[in-house]
Amino acid sequence: MLPLPRFKVTPPELDRRMGQGAFLGLDAGGGGWSNEGVSRVQVMTDALASQVAAGEVVERPSSVVKELVENSLDAGAREVRLDVQRGGVAMLRVADDGCGMDREDALLSIERHATSKLRDKEGLMSIRTLGFRGEALPSIASVSRFGLTTREHRAVEGTEVTVEGGTLRDVRSAGCPPGTTVEVRDLFFNVPARRKFLRREATEGAHIDHQVRLHALASEQTRFVFRKDGRVVIDVAGTRDRRVRIGDLFGREVLDKLEEVVAVERAGAVLEGYLLPTSEARTSRRGQYLFLNGRPVEDRVVWRALEEGYRGALPAGRHPVAWLWIEMDPALVDVNVHPAKREVRFHRPAELRSLIYEAVVETLRGRTRGAGRGPEGVEGAGGETRGAPAADRRGAGRSESDAAGGGHEERIHDGAAAGGSRDLGEREEPRRWRAEAQPELPGGEAECGPPSFRPVGVLNGRYVVLESGDGMVLMEGEAAWERILYERLLRGAEGSPPDSQGLLVPVLVELDARDADVVFRNLKNFQDAGMEVESFGGVTVQLRSLPAMLAGTDPRTLLVDLVDQMVSSAEGKAGRSLAFERFAGQLAAVGARGRRCRTDGARRLVEDLLSCDLPYCTPDGRPTIIQVPTSELERRFGQG
Repeated sequence: MLPLPRFKVTPPELDRRMGQGAFLGLDAGGGGWSNEGVSRVQVMTDALASQVAAGEVVERPSSVVKELVENSLDAGAREVRLDVQRGGVAMLRVADDGCGMDREDALLSIERHATSKLRDKEGLMSIRTLGFRGEALPSIASVSRFGLTTREHRAVEGTEVTVEGGTLRDVRSAGCPPGTTVEVRDLFFNVPARRKFLRREATEGAHIDHQVRLHALASEQTRFVFRKDGRVVIDVAGTRDRRVRIGDLFGREVLDKLEEVVAVERAGAVLEGYLLPTSEARTSRRGQYLFLNGRPVEDRVVWRALEEGYRGALPAGRHPVAWLWIEMDPALVDVNVHPAKREVRFHRPAELRSLIYEAVVETLRGRTRGAGRGPEGVEGAGGETRGAPAADRRGAGRSESDAAGGGHEERIHDGAAAGGSRDLGEREEPRRWRAEAQPELPGGEAECGPPSFRPVGVLNGRYVVLESGDGMVLMEGEAAWERILYERLLRGAEGSPPDSQGLLVPVLVELDARDADVVFRNLKNFQDAGMEVESFGGVTVQLRSLPAMLAGTDPRTLLVDLVDQMVSSAEGKAGRSLAFERFAGQLAAVGARGRRCRTDGARRLVEDLLSCDLPYCTPDGRPTIIQVPTSELERRFGQG
């Protein structure tokens, strides 16, 4: 590299080169700027280099948990214990019964790039351990008050190492059980800019909970004990049956629903796993878990293959729930492409994609044959998608319950009337909408009033065809319901809360820790909307009632879909509670999803929509009705 030349640039020269009329000089004397006396290239100190590396390794307390648990598993631990206080910011401790270290190795472990898992460059192409870079411990120690206590199984005494902000404070002999214990206190105490960006303690704790569950799923033969602020949150014993581990972490009720993906081996890869029926599908991929050689990872190739396997079995916008374990020759995958090792790169992705696709398809076909093409089958008669809730089958025929009588929209109207809505016969006619002017108006003063729509029929169960004074109007039933539900929820929040209908048996829903945190942050919004939701311990929530206008909706599906909607919003990602207007819009979108239209209920639906303050769009701006004037029809048919 050639040395940089010495230079000096005056303010007029800078003005000329930058095209500016006036330049604010960088020195008080206005003499311009130069690099005279400034070192051109400097080597960072060890402390600064460790803090820079910590920016990649230590994103938040859950990142520390990930690195420490991976070290414990690599050390052959059969039991891992975790304790956190205040979301892991005040204190975080990981203890294991692994192989431990002697005094020399303990001191080397806090040096940068020191590792026992990688010897040469050839080993980088066949990594079999979870960690290998040798940056985790020194990076963590550089941004915390760090303590490490370790002892080998045959040793008489152990070693205790204390580091503060990257500076070694003390090394001494200590009595301790075999294994290694790492304690991290005051995370980011010397990097306030990083600490400022941490979320609420509950949110950080939820991320730690999620990380522990991932490793507990990936290493089912290891016992995991997780205590949060002195309370045991997770205590799962080691097992050889992955179904048991899934039941321990996601609730025993899912065990009867699990469908096993029979082990398939091809091209150096073995695939095993479990799927949930299509009725348990979600609107996000939060229910999909992938483990590669014992490492929790995320990969688009796998998710795309999974969705292709479910094609035709799920409506658009819904994703299956799955747990997949892949064992593969380490030479066929690169785990060194992401700083946190969350993503990997496969050398032969097409073969892996084909393997997953065929395994999923065969699993679904086997279920269909075993169920006699019943409710959990992939496809019903006439190609109708089955297994998903009726509220999620867009474009499909009416459900049997609607055909038997009543219909879904009648139930909602009855519930809305019970919730205190005004009688349509006694309501004053709104005067917020004026019919479109005709090309030629009759003499006299034009009448102002609501538009006159006459229902003609229903198209595909989704669109209501209406006749207006000037052509044809199409109303989308789902969008109309969304606007109606939204405004009724807002009216209820402004006055008394909307009427609720208690559930005969409360519904218990086991959520992801991060999803449960979103629910607990928004308990007031749930209450204002007429949904009684409360904690049932850990990450389980109990749903006791629904708004009366949503009484016909499946409670569990409604809650899970609403949580997915909330998590995807900006407030949910930022760890804040949602404003009620945003919450009501998301609840209305979920509650109206997949509503079917019927001819005999179309007139009532039109009247309810036109009684809204803003009837022509949904809360997020989608149109509810579209008008095709007579002049446009005549032009299209060549009559103009």
